Amino acid sequence: MTSGAFRRVAACAVALIPTWATAIGPPASQDAVANTPPSQLYGDLFAAVQGSGLFRDSKVFADAIPRGTPSEILAAWNSQRRMPGFSLRQFVGEHFTLESEGVFSAPAAAHLDLCRHIAGLWPVLMRTMRVPAPGSSLLPLPFAAVVPGGRFREAYYWDSYFSMLGMAPGADDERIEGIVKNFAYLIDTYGHIPNGTRTYYLSRSQPPFFYEMVALSSRNDAVAAFARYLPQLRQEHAFWMDGEAQASLDAPHRRVVALADGARLNRYWDDRAAPRDESYREDLALARAAHRPAGQVYRDVRAAAESGWDFSSRWLPGATTLASIQTTDIVPVDLNSLLFGLETAIRLGCARVGDQACVDQFARRSAARRAAIDRYLWQADSGVFDDYDWRRRRPTGRLSAATLYPLFTGLARPEQGNRVARVVETRLLKPGGLATTAVATGQQWDLPNGWAPLQWIAVRGLRAYAEEELARTIAQRWIANVDQVYRASGKLVEKYDVIDLGRPGGGGEYPLQDGFGWTNGVTAQLTSLYPDPKRCSITTPPAPDWTATLH
Repeated sequence: MTSGAFRRVAACAVALIPTWATAIGPPASQDAVANTPPSQLYGDLFAAVQGSGLFRDSKVFADAIPRGTPSEILAAWNSQRRMPGFSLRQFVGEHFTLESEGVFSAPAAAHLDLCRHIAGLWPVLMRTMRVPAPGSSLLPLPFAAVVPGGRFREAYYWDSYFSMLGMAPGADDERIEGIVKNFAYLIDTYGHIPNGTRTYYLSRSQPPFFYEMVALSSRNDAVAAFARYLPQLRQEHAFWMDGEAQASLDAPHRRVVALADGARLNRYWDDRAAPRDESYREDLALARAAHRPAGQVYRDVRAAAESGWDFSSRWLPGATTLASIQTTDIVPVDLNSLLFGLETAIRLGCARVGDQACVDQFARRSAARRAAIDRYLWQADSGVFDDYDWRRRRPTGRLSAATLYPLFTGLARPEQGNRVARVVETRLLKPGGLATTAVATGQQWDLPNGWAPLQWIAVRGLRAYAEEELARTIAQRWIANVDQVYRASGKLVEKYDVIDLGRPGGGGEYPLQDGFGWTNGVTAQLTSLYPDPKRCSITTPPAPDWTATLH
């Protein structure tokens, strides 16, 4: 799709904004200042604050609320900063209101069993963001949103899907529908779902799970929900495929990579090549250590943030240092599997509304993607789906739990699914659940860490391919690990050590966070599939797998 066609699709989508989305006023995209990240609004002032180390966490200042207009604050900055005795800390305190530098923590409740604690967390993690404070980097949403917890006080794209898995049908229908409508609103307003609901996240998205969220809003008839949200599903697809006609061999365009036989697959990307607002100081230091153009380093770091795997050996040649990051050179198996799922959901939704031209178009698209994944990402010799390095024209050879995504979306053939299961069982299954990768690098998306989303991807995918025993083993080991940490600390945390049981995970750019949305959702869902009265006295009804009928 050309850029012009992309804009026309976006315009059509905006024209279809339902009345519930207009409740918070006109799209924020009509206000350039409202959509400008703080790093661009405040320029040298922002760079000075973030580079000074004034805050241990760069996200604190990125989320600050100004006490005046940007022009007023910058005028004060330019007139005062060279004065004798000028204090940057004092200036920031006078001109900005800071959210607490400490993190939000869920109340410790070790006296409750695991699932009762999770059920009690949803009211704490549901937040209203309808009218952000003037000048805030927070984006408005028409309905209450679920936040991960800790330093993450805004809604995040893929986190929200995994959190929703722990919300019970019936009792939580209003919450679930509100979250789906929020993301539909973001697509209608900005043309895509940003990484999170902050202005500094608008230049990138995250793994496209929106169609799976839509399915959760209508558990007994997912296709009816696909039909209802067709404009947004099609617009999200257009976002990921923007520039497919311009992409050529060795010259991808945005998120589209052209391969040697004319096939088109996708990569992670970010439209900006600058330090991330929320990790500004860290990105500057990384670029200095990288010995290559800073803009490319920033782009690759941001693309990894779009992947959600920030950071992992998946993006590092030879699993070396973070300075070697090359995310935009990689055609990832998880992203392309999810886009296959999105294309399938669109096809089914179009069939429900009787749009045969759309059915034919997306049947061709999903068939072409499946064939390209078979050709470039399936490794028959090793029995895994692997990421592909389009620049070097070879698979990366770096095993990760992303190999399970083709099972999750139903695109793997039965024999492929069974072979993947054997490799996962041998190399990624650990005492505390599924490991993220098979190597330890110090990055948080590597060994020994395990993450809740990947446990769900594995369990649903393996169950769909009749690998029930392995699915059960992964789920039960994960639940036991989460429960052991909970009983010791009263908390559910962001990630877990799957080798040394009962230990939270480590690594990353920030301290371990608790709360924690996707751990809560996935753990509640897994306990519903594999109940254990010793740990949980209540269960969440299992989420149906709408893809089970596809293979």
